[in-house]
Amino acid sequence: MQIPSKYDASQVEGKWYDYWMKHDYFHSTPDEREPYTIVIPPPNVTGVLHMGHMLNNTIQDVLIRRARLQGKNACWVPGTDHASIATEAKVVAKLKEQGINKNDLTREEFLKHAWEWKHEYGGIILEQLKKLGASCDWERTAFTMDPALSESVIRVFVDLYNKGLIYRGYRMVNWDPEAKTTLSDEEVIYEERQGNLYYLQYEIVGADDKVTIATTRPETILGDTAICINPNDERFTHLKGKKAIVPLCEREIPIIEDDYVDVEFGTGCLKVTPAHDENDKALGDKHNLEVIDIFNDDATLNSYGLHYQGKDRFVVRKEITKELEAKGYLVKIEQHTNKVGTSERTKCVIEPRLSDQWFLKMEALAKPAIEAVLGEDREVKLFPKKFENTYRHWMENIRDWNISRQLWWGQQIPAYYYGDGKEDFVVAETKEQALELAKAKTNNHELTIANLRQDEDALDTWFSSWLWPMSVFDGIRNPENEEIKYYYPTNDLVTGPDILFFWVARMIIAGYEYKGERPFENVYLTGLVRDKQRRKMSKSLGNSPDALKLIEDYGADGVRVGLLLSSAAGNDLLFDEALCQQGRGLGNKVWSAFYLTTLWEASEEIEQPEHSTIALAWYKARFNQVLAEIEDHYSKYRLSDALMAIYKLIYDDFCGWLLEIVKPAYGQPIDAKTYHQLIAIFEDNLKILHPFMPFITEEIWQTIKERTPENALIIAKYPKIEEANEALVNQFDFASEVVSGIRTIRKEKNMPFKDAIDLVVINNENATNGFDEVIKKLGHVENLSYSEDKIDGAMSFRVKSNEYFVPISLDTINVEEEINKLTEELNYTEGFLKSVQKKLANERFVNNAPEQVVAGERKKEADALAKIETLKASLASLS
Repeated sequence: MQIPSKYDASQVEGKWYDYWMKHDYFHSTPDEREPYTIVIPPPNVTGVLHMGHMLNNTIQDVLIRRARLQGKNACWVPGTDHASIATEAKVVAKLKEQGINKNDLTREEFLKHAWEWKHEYGGIILEQLKKLGASCDWERTAFTMDPALSESVIRVFVDLYNKGLIYRGYRMVNWDPEAKTTLSDEEVIYEERQGNLYYLQYEIVGADDKVTIATTRPETILGDTAICINPNDERFTHLKGKKAIVPLCEREIPIIEDDYVDVEFGTGCLKVTPAHDENDKALGDKHNLEVIDIFNDDATLNSYGLHYQGKDRFVVRKEITKELEAKGYLVKIEQHTNKVGTSERTKCVIEPRLSDQWFLKMEALAKPAIEAVLGEDREVKLFPKKFENTYRHWMENIRDWNISRQLWWGQQIPAYYYGDGKEDFVVAETKEQALELAKAKTNNHELTIANLRQDEDALDTWFSSWLWPMSVFDGIRNPENEEIKYYYPTNDLVTGPDILFFWVARMIIAGYEYKGERPFENVYLTGLVRDKQRRKMSKSLGNSPDALKLIEDYGADGVRVGLLLSSAAGNDLLFDEALCQQGRGLGNKVWSAFYLTTLWEASEEIEQPEHSTIALAWYKARFNQVLAEIEDHYSKYRLSDALMAIYKLIYDDFCGWLLEIVKPAYGQPIDAKTYHQLIAIFEDNLKILHPFMPFITEEIWQTIKERTPENALIIAKYPKIEEANEALVNQFDFASEVVSGIRTIRKEKNMPFKDAIDLVVINNENATNGFDEVIKKLGHVENLSYSEDKIDGAMSFRVKSNEYFVPISLDTINVEEEINKLTEELNYTEGFLKSVQKKLANERFVNNAPEQVVAGERKKEADALAKIETLKASLASLS
């Protein structure tokens, strides 16, 4: 077989992915092996692959491939989330392009369009993940609105309602005017924005007097139902019991008293708009105030908005300010910075709104989840640990979860109304069950299904995904089935810290409520992918590269390595395309090393040279040393560090040193013993590199020799850590410094490698023992000898306490240039020695500095003295 000298990812990656799929390496079924399970954070069904997905899924694939190599039954469940708000918006937009208004459709007609959209676009991101090499069990692909998963969601809703944990309440909620739905508190992002504080005058009824209030939202005056003063504020004692007139609409409203009012803010008077502010609503309830809602569901003004009816709130803000000014109500405007709530999904400014919604009581449910992460046993571990504080803050201040959404795309709330009263409903999994409950509740056996009306709202998307680790194994509907008992709890969860509460905490809550145990053991929280300027990647900034184009340009292996090289757990990744180039470079290096071995002819007739024997023993020791280091990194989820350790081992130790030591002379065969040992070592390198670079490693593995599907690299046996011979590693480190010293002299003196040299060692307290043959091979040393006397006419260098001399003929060097260079180095070293000796002559330093610091300075002195002696000897030999 003709093996190409250069690696071409485009010719390899599709081939091996198809091979893995064909032989079902990704598929898992319960058996006697130890399970290793990951559930994918389901990307939105609307999504396409971006850098965050690339990072997150590469990490998951590294973990799952490593588990597979370790002989575990690895199961990585993929899937997508139905993303109610985002998907409904996409479908509405598509219908609009076709001239169809959602409001003209029935729920069933709209859902038909939504499912068509999902079938056309919904699987794009999962197909793109295959390009990255993601080894998911695609036969298990789940969708949060699959019938089985939807049934699980409905069952949980009914169960929680029957436990008294779900209730319907008329409360102030977060309203997204663009999506036209409520949001939970966690879906609101608060941004600091520069706005204005408008000072407005209200006339007092029956008096020639006025009161001034300050507001950030002048348009809401049309919904004012009171002015509130602090009863202890003497400035407004004269206003007690009086009424004010709302500007423009001329409505009389009471002036009430409450110590809630901050006398220091604004004017010390507060306008009260119970329909449009949570705190105002509390005041309104307390003082029995009228509630006037001035907004439509799209945040345009309704009939209470006078001549502004139908206009958007922000347009009205500008126009009403001008009118208030023209009519003398506006006193002044000041710049004011405040926090504005925006929708996590649509980025629209949230409008507080009173609404009947469904809520889930969270306080009691959260307690086991708090204990799981923060208790003594730490049943669920967060990596990095710093996120425990964030988790604690959220969970200990948890509020009831608003779980209803005014959408059609999602699981419809299983509440069935049989009358017009607020309490005229039952909750059941099916209409048939609801009918029986309604008959029993009303004692009316004449009721039929036609008399029931199901709640129009859908459930929050997160109410499906919080069940994900259980529902994908049908653990809600069939809690004792074989798969849930085998795969649950799962092992690792890889996700971003931005959904630590949205999703991670809620999954932990659900796990303890429905399985009585944790849903996963470890949570690895990745950082955000940012550009070199530390900006978050986004389409609007134009700084997010095309993920698939990167794979096309650098190969999936190169992109995976590029992403992970600088991705420490929990820290943001500063992405630079050069990192992918570095990843591709590692692949090219590994391929070149493999290609080199294919050019050698192995001979059984040749004995193994001593330099190869010791070098192979050294690499085995070094491999075990690094393998232990890698496993430690894995245990702490420091995948970037694990990759870097592998990178250095293969790039430096294997390619840079071992291959150079064992490679035969040009055109000569290699001894068979060395060759077979080297290939076995190479195969171990491929095994530890495979999780990070699956494609090139499988290609080399399968090219080394013909393999059956049972012997593919993807399911090969991961190397076991053996005790590393530390002494051998240290001796090699010493020898490599000697080789570097020889190479430096050769370079400085322009001595071609083809010319053999002699090497004399003085003061061999740290002799390199068996590595002398390695030094001779790598330094092209003809004679290596030991002596007690210095050598005249030689260049020298030091490694620890040893001095090495390379005899050089003066005819081969520029003596004057060499003398100048040595003199300059001697002068510098003598100056350095003086500074050290001055420090050591200072009694205060010697007596007060830590012992190790003083010892370090004494070593510097000894090294400098030894170097000066060597330099003087070298100068003497040239004169």
